[in-house]
Amino acid sequence: MTITQEPSAPLVAVVGATGAQGGSVVRGLEESNTAYRIRAFTRDGSKPAAQDLSKRGVEVITMSLIVENKEQVYKVFEGVDLAFLVTTWENGLKEKEVNEGKLLIDASKAGGASRIIWSGLPSYDKLSGGRIVDAHHFESKAIVTEYARESGVSFVDLQAGFYGTNLLGFLPFLLSKQADETYAFAWPVPPTLEVPFIDIAEDYGLWARYMFELPVEEFPHGESIVTHSEMITLPQMARQLSEVTGKEVSFKQISSREFGENVQAAGFPAEPMVAVWKGLDEFGWKSTTPHTVLPRRTRTWKEFAGTSDWSKVLN
Repeated sequence: MTITQEPSAPLVAVVGATGAQGGSVVRGLEESNTAYRIRAFTRDGSKPAAQDLSKRGVEVITMSLIVENKEQVYKVFEGVDLAFLVTTWENGLKEKEVNEGKLLIDASKAGGASRIIWSGLPSYDKLSGGRIVDAHHFESKAIVTEYARESGVSFVDLQAGFYGTNLLGFLPFLLSKQADETYAFAWPVPPTLEVPFIDIAEDYGLWARYMFELPVEEFPHGESIVTHSEMITLPQMARQLSEVTGKEVSFKQISSREFGENVQAAGFPAEPMVAVWKGLDEFGWKSTTPHTVLPRRTRTWKEFAGTSDWSKVLN
């Protein structure tokens, strides 16, 4: 337990501290031998997660980090040494996310942060030369990444890889029941594609801690790092899920059209999801930084799958 209130300890601003990524960052810093002061931001201080943070010695700030609160946002970032920043995508509000991301970059810079970790995503628009333009929730974060690069702050774009928890019912079209009563990862990508699986709660914060604690000369300023617990193909994921659950799970490559129909049937907008998977198919999603550099071993997909409750998905 290394959270402290000692003024000499580095002060870390953590946005979204009651969410998956921010919460993992707090836990990652707790694991360190270095003592940190942590100033955590949440929109709802009454959440059990927020109350738990307070009990663990974290300074919890309840505030909406939006442009309308610009003056207050700058004030609460005063004196920070390090900052972890993340925004939440709201469907159809790309400009809002971009503006809030830029505000967080500016407030961290003005507050004195020597290192900023921003949770971004790749731009398939840019990678494809303008052919793949509908992945709006990726593009808004990519715009903020470019803004940070141009602002001169010392920052890393720490992209969260493929969440294991996305398969536990949040995105039901990713793992679906077939007509023969078996289950399939029915995706419009080839079986050779490796995805950067990450146990977000367990390991994302470990990446943030690693970046915060690198020597100055080794900090990968301006780079995009794809966090992952392991790189794995979908057939491998299917086979291992079968092994730990006893259910028959396979991988099935389908067309973008069929995938879009599955997305829409699940109640999600089809175009953005189809665009993301088209980008994955064409460009992949890999990191030049291996997970083996981290302070401890990361959790594998099979370990995650074996300790998760699949009853609502594989029923």
